[in-house]
Amino acid sequence: MMLSGEHNVILDDKYRITLPANLRKELDVSSVVVTKGEDKCLWLYTVEKWENRFGDALKENTDPFSKMDRRVLRKFVGPSQVIDIDKSGRILLPESLREYANIAKDCIILGQLDFIEIWNVNSYREYCDEDDEKNASEFEAASEELSQRIKRQRGIQ
Repeated sequence: MMLSGEHNVILDDKYRITLPANLRKELDVSSVVVTKGEDKCLWLYTVEKWENRFGDALKENTDPFSKMDRRVLRKFVGPSQVIDIDKSGRILLPESLREYANIAKDCIILGQLDFIEIWNVNSYREYCDEDDEKNASEFEAASEELSQRIKRQRGIQ
């Protein structure tokens, strides 16, 4: 599965968004997990990817007596919901998640390799503008670090 692309979508009067056809085809599932993501957007995973990536890892590595662990669980796991994709490719965004990400009529959907981000269009534009202005050197450093990790994994130095 390789999810990519930036898509403009509309939240309808019943609080549903239609997942773009190319992403639905790549997902190839009838339900997804949606939760609060970083940077005031929503993260959408297939149920299988959610369970594989976070299920056992979070169960085995979080402690309810740890303040930091509770914070992660409350922000990330607690608000997650399994949502069905209807026959028209739409998902209903729950009120609590819409409020968190300020999801309004105009939205952006971004494919992020194995998950999807859902953004309020204005929040996304502000994020991109801020990122471009303030973090160009950080992006360059992060890209270089990623390149080095990939080369090490492939045995290329």
